[in-house]
Amino acid sequence: MRAAAALLVLLALAGCGGTVQVDPPVPQGEAVAACDKLATLLPSTLDGDERGTSTPESPYVAVWGSGTIALRCGVGRPVRMAPTDTLQEISGVGWFADPDRPALFTAVTDTAYVEVTVGGEHVAAEVLADLSKPIAEISPQTR
Repeated sequence: MRAAAALLVLLALAGCGGTVQVDPPVPQGEAVAACDKLATLLPSTLDGDERGTSTPESPYVAVWGSGTIALRCGVGRPVRMAPTDTLQEISGVGWFADPDRPALFTAVTDTAYVEVTVGGEHVAAEVLADLSKPIAEISPQTR
């Protein structure tokens, strides 16, 4: 939770350009292989922004543009997500929208949680739709 809040602050400061600082997650178990696979499937351009760099470098973090879009694979289950919550499904991937953080979304797969922050002028639904295809490919059910 603290990492997600720090990520949002860092993304807000990222407008200056250059490398974006993002706290990388430490995936466990099956999530390691799933996140390694996802890293090879992510697009080089997302919603018009080129893929950027983050520090510290991590295969579990991806940023686009000046960091207004950031992805972290292998995060923990969202604290606010209850077993009774309904996920928004996009292309076979269930997304949890954090009610306390309108720019924070978490893809729920059977092998890994993938956190995506969408800021700036980007439309979250479009970004999540573009990311749903590669995220769906990390699930054993879709192989």
